[in-house]
Amino acid sequence: MLRICLLIGLGLVPLSAAAEEFGGLIRVIDGDTFDVGETRVRLHGIDAPELGQICTNPDGGTWDCGTWVAEEVRARIEGREARCEAVDTDRYDRTVARCEVVGQDLGRMLVADGLALAYRKYSMAYDLDEKAAVIAGRGLHEVLMARPEDHRRMVREERAAAASANAPAARAGCNIKGNRSGSDRRIYHMPGQADYDATVITEAKGERWFCSEAEARAAGWRRAKR
Repeated sequence: MLRICLLIGLGLVPLSAAAEEFGGLIRVIDGDTFDVGETRVRLHGIDAPELGQICTNPDGGTWDCGTWVAEEVRARIEGREARCEAVDTDRYDRTVARCEVVGQDLGRMLVADGLALAYRKYSMAYDLDEKAAVIAGRGLHEVLMARPEDHRRMVREERAAAASANAPAARAGCNIKGNRSGSDRRIYHMPGQADYDATVITEAKGERWFCSEAEARAAGWRRAKR
């Protein structure tokens, strides 16, 4: 007991000892998002192209590389047993985690094979793996592709511009945006939060304005994390 207390006091207990660990069979959603058992997981430290994201071949031909990556990942790991360690929870309520299959780090495998990029904004763990894949021209590194985070930003901007003319106006004093994600999660954005300006209210999808946080919570929405 004394030894354990000393280790905790010195900060020497391994992170895995305190981290939440879980496991289960994998169901692939896209290139970096899976269901592991009953838990929706976003792999930590990597970023794969979005479903529908377009890449361009050297000869100018275009194709849906996001769906291609999802199918490649599905062929490799669908239905296999994963062991994961939770790192965080993202704004979509997904568990951000590191996962292994038969002792192999899934993030490292996908980046090394050119199916995803190192997400250096959150981790440098796979930096060298991506650089090696670039040199070897593996997977996505044979084609022209916007980084997924840039693609997502461009899509948000295009949608906001297209919807702005027809977007329903907020009632006076009711400026809280109630947004519904593709997985039907209900999240409200307060003025000043990171995604407030980019969020467009589409009433046909059941999205709406709220006049107070209490009203939003009572209707089943939760506050965005940032």
